[in-house]
Amino acid sequence: MTKLLFLSDTHTQHRQLQNLPEADIVVFGGDIEGRNFRRSNEEAEHNVLDFVDWFCGLNYRHKIFIAGNHDLYFADKTVGEVVQLLPENVHYLCDSGVEICGIKFWGSPVSPVFHNYWAFTETRGKEIARHWALIPKDTDVLITHCPPFGILDLTENGEHIGCVDLLKTVQEIKSRYHLFGHVHESYGIEQQGETTFINGSVLNKKYQLANRSVMIEIGKI
Repeated sequence: MTKLLFLSDTHTQHRQLQNLPEADIVVFGGDIEGRNFRRSNEEAEHNVLDFVDWFCGLNYRHKIFIAGNHDLYFADKTVGEVVQLLPENVHYLCDSGVEICGIKFWGSPVSPVFHNYWAFTETRGKEIARHWALIPKDTDVLITHCPPFGILDLTENGEHIGCVDLLKTVQEIKSRYHLFGHVHESYGIEQQGETTFINGSVLNKKYQLANRSVMIEIGKI
């Protein structure tokens, strides 16, 4: 049995997370940077490098992370430039995958357009669907920053802001798990068909640390 710990949306508050439970793999679902976009490039770099230092130092054998729509620093970097910052057991996924402990992971930072100045956003429809078309059909654990439409994507205003095309893709590939964040107020777990959907946002709508990381136990694939 492989233990996987999932969390998302720390928004510079990562070092406030204490006593994280033991697991074989830790996965982070994006949004490292804070809510304020009026910050200097130096501040953004400091925030990201501090997260990388913290995440790489966590006592887990394997670590996986993706970026989110707040993470403009990563949008300005190539995958190769980010990988150079990381030790061998830390994996940055950006429309890419990795196999660990026999489990096939795929990660994407992409979200539907929300505001023009956010990172990794694409127009709904053909533009965003081309990212989901890259997801291998044998993916066991899918990690995206945004949720699929209608599943743990409800805002406090009563609006579903998940991606319809992402939902279609997950329904087709039937991954065992779909992990995401983005919509803080829809933290939770939901089972539909063969897929367990998990919104692992640890902050609430007010950007307060309110939710726990989520533990998953994955049997032999």
